[in-house]
Amino acid sequence: MNDNRKINLNTDPLAFLDELDKQLLNLLQKGFPVCEQPFLEIAKQLNSDEATVLTQLQAMLNRGVLSRFGPMFDAACLGGAFTLAAIEVPEQRFDEVADIVNSFEQVAHNYQRQHRLNMWFVIGSESADEITEVIVQIEQKSGLKVVNMPKEHEFFVGLYLPV
Repeated sequence: MNDNRKINLNTDPLAFLDELDKQLLNLLQKGFPVCEQPFLEIAKQLNSDEATVLTQLQAMLNRGVLSRFGPMFDAACLGGAFTLAAIEVPEQRFDEVADIVNSFEQVAHNYQRQHRLNMWFVIGSESADEITEVIVQIEQKSGLKVVNMPKEHEFFVGLYLPV
């Protein structure tokens, strides 16, 4: 199934989800099975089959319902480092600066906010020094000041958003 529809985020994204999409999203928010055939395990829990689960996930990625599907690693627990960063970007330069920021493999994601600091992104690397290097390079390439906001305290919020 090759579904290339893109969701307009100004409309209700849930309107584009069928019942299996909703069940799959609800299940995956609670965790991913660590076993030899995780998608088969998920399929069993949904009274479905592995191929259908994989097709549904790919279709949601293609349509933009999901922006990514994969593990989230805690860089600090693995000996690395990460930080939240932000930039005040003139609106007419937003796409240009986004391309600069996104060109760094250490940038995990980048998003626009309605705030003076209107571009926010996460940098993950093997060391705090590497984060500093990336920030300096972004500043040099963009001509804009990056505000670095490293984590001071960690809070775990068990967020579950049923769909």
